[in-house]
Amino acid sequence: QLNMAKKKEAFLQEFIEGPLQFKPTYKFDLYSDVYDTSEKKRKPAWTDRILWRVKSLCQHASKEGEFSEEQTISVTLNNYISHMSYGISDHKPVTGTFGLELKPLLSDPLVTLNPEGEWSAEHDVLISYSAVPEFPSSAWDWIGLFKVTFRHVNDYVTYAWVEDDEISSNKDSKQVYMSAAEIPDMGGEFLLCYYSNNLQSVVGISQPFQV
Repeated sequence: QLNMAKKKEAFLQEFIEGPLQFKPTYKFDLYSDVYDTSEKKRKPAWTDRILWRVKSLCQHASKEGEFSEEQTISVTLNNYISHMSYGISDHKPVTGTFGLELKPLLSDPLVTLNPEGEWSAEHDVLISYSAVPEFPSSAWDWIGLFKVTFRHVNDYVTYAWVEDDEISSNKDSKQVYMSAAEIPDMGGEFLLCYYSNNLQSVVGISQPFQV
């Protein structure tokens, strides 16, 4: 039924499914591995399925002027199985485990960041940064101090506005400061991240350093 639907529905044709190497997952008598013994005696079916598709995020012009899509993420199906031990439903649950490989959209960062001097909570600290010429900077851009284990852009310890906290600027680089009052006393290993308001993403990350 799914294969027939994929032939008719264009949006389904982009989806991929792994091989069905498990028994049909429907319809079972409750709390058993026995297929339907009711009067209807429904035929076993692979009702529970996992399909996926990878959306192309970038395009590159070919020599002929046509655009070709390049995947920025590759997906590998590691396993696709049913779980026969569950019996509270007339379906058996199905799970898939995937491996994801992300490819960088850019080979070089838009912004390069460097902490200057020794960082501690005893004095204000300095950050130098430089951006590629075409970078669309904004007054709402900021540089955040993050623990190396951060998981989200909102996990910053403190931050500096790139314009309000700027102390020097030339054609090659700029400097901003962070107040000593915001630097954590306990120290540790940290990173600096440049957040672009126009691009709504982190566009530069420093090497790890000690505070």
